[in-house]
Amino acid sequence: MAEEQATPPQPQMRVLGQYVRDMSFENIVAQKGAAPDVQPDVQVQVNLDAKKRPVDNQYETAIKLNITSKAKEGDTVLFVLEIDYVGMFHIENVPDDQMHPFLLIECPRMIFPFLRRVVSDITRDGGFPPLNLENIDFISLYRNEIARRQNEASPADA
Repeated sequence: MAEEQATPPQPQMRVLGQYVRDMSFENIVAQKGAAPDVQPDVQVQVNLDAKKRPVDNQYETAIKLNITSKAKEGDTVLFVLEIDYVGMFHIENVPDDQMHPFLLIECPRMIFPFLRRVVSDITRDGGFPPLNLENIDFISLYRNEIARRQNEASPADA
């Protein structure tokens, strides 16, 4: 019985739902009437956001992608995709000091495969080969953002 009390309860997470909150896809090359027979250079910017929902133990995490595909030769923009993908979660037994990294690392990791499929479908349906996003290292992304915030908060040494 003493062992049971010494062991903290395991964190629990359930995905309650996920959805596209906002999306924009522009096939710029088709608007110009040009043929998309070029080698693309795809740039992906990732932003994460998380917040508590009004219900106890419920949170939402958003992955915001800004994807720009340009021709390697000539810098012509082929398409631009902006998507805000949200997951809603029920989370229990995560200490307060660990909730922030949990929401910005574990939660995005859970919904990313679904976002990857949505991006693939959108680019294919938009007239391009399906874009299969590479895995995102959410741990590095989180650490880089924390370091960036700390650098902004501390005055520069002269």
